[in-house]
Amino acid sequence: MTDFDTVSLPEAPDVVATDGSNVRILPSVGGGSMAHFTLAAGATSHAVTHRTIDEIWFVVTGHGEMWRATDEREEVVALEPGVALTIPLGTRFQFRAATDTSLAIVGVAMPPWPGDGEAVVVDGPWEPTA
Repeated sequence: MTDFDTVSLPEAPDVVATDGSNVRILPSVGGGSMAHFTLAAGATSHAVTHRTIDEIWFVVTGHGEMWRATDEREEVVALEPGVALTIPLGTRFQFRAATDTSLAIVGVAMPPWPGDGEAVVVDGPWEPTA
């Protein structure tokens, strides 16, 4: 039997992520989990990498930048509503919000987010403030 899950976006964050963003937990299934991240206007996250998961992010509101790096590739991309991007396993990444607007992002983790210790702080290009 299949269980259905319906969740409204929580008003308050459920947790502060290792990168410093505020996280609201959304539904999950066997193959993945979903969350809503916010980063305050002008804030810069801590750079992190994941131990076991891939992620896909979709920018809902706000503007900013995302740095992603592997041993073979490095880039900074603009974040704005409608932009979707991948964070493959082992990618180092850091993001920051524009000074005039916060960022809101929906992310999907595959497999589902395993809990504390998944994200590991690494060196990034910007000084973290979150």
